Amino acid sequence: MSAPVRTATGAAARWAEWRIPALLVLLGLVPAVMGTARLAELAGGGAVTPENARFVAKPLPVVLHVLAAVPYSLLGAFQFAPAFRRRHRGWHRAVGRLLVPCGLAAALTGLWMAHFYPWPAGDGHGVYVERLVFGAAMLASMVLAVDAIRRRDFAAHGAWMTRAYAIGLGAGTQVLTHLPWFLFADGWPGEIARAVMMGAAWVINVAVAEWAIRRGSQRRPSPVAIAFARS
Repeated sequence: MSAPVRTATGAAARWAEWRIPALLVLLGLVPAVMGTARLAELAGGGAVTPENARFVAKPLPVVLHVLAAVPYSLLGAFQFAPAFRRRHRGWHRAVGRLLVPCGLAAALTGLWMAHFYPWPAGDGHGVYVERLVFGAAMLASMVLAVDAIRRRDFAAHGAWMTRAYAIGLGAGTQVLTHLPWFLFADGWPGEIARAVMMGAAWVINVAVAEWAIRRGSQRRPSPVAIAFARS
């Protein structure tokens, strides 16, 4: 009887370790597929429509944004598997060196597109301000994360990277916040509804990130406890 019990326990432990990265990959998969489709559309020289005209006119920002955001969202998910990070510290550092420039590029190109691209249907001043606020917050979080690792403050580094990742994954959560509208309402949402659904996704992600950061800090032993244990 012991072997089945150990097998069940091992499976439960593996699921406990990988459930959060798996959910994050699923959350980032839809915008990743949509972004990849956008790149294929631009590369294939398809018909210009009102929906893609701004990208066809200036393709470089959206191309850089997709190329940065896709690895940032998908590879970044694996940084939330603590046991995996501990077993593969070299992998964690190598991916971290890739995620930092990808995150910075995604934030900067996102800000550029929010300010300079013509607004698509349904967007208005509310969504414009939200994009600028959360894009700037993501950029600031990335800068603070880099400064923290430079100072060897690993806890602060992890916290700021978590905040930046949560904001960057807003596009995935926005698919979910828009889903009820497209299931139960008719037509494209107006400016107010669109701002509410877009903003709700970012707020949800940031709230979950702050909860995870506080939960992690409560689990870590305090410096006093570490000093007492070593004495």
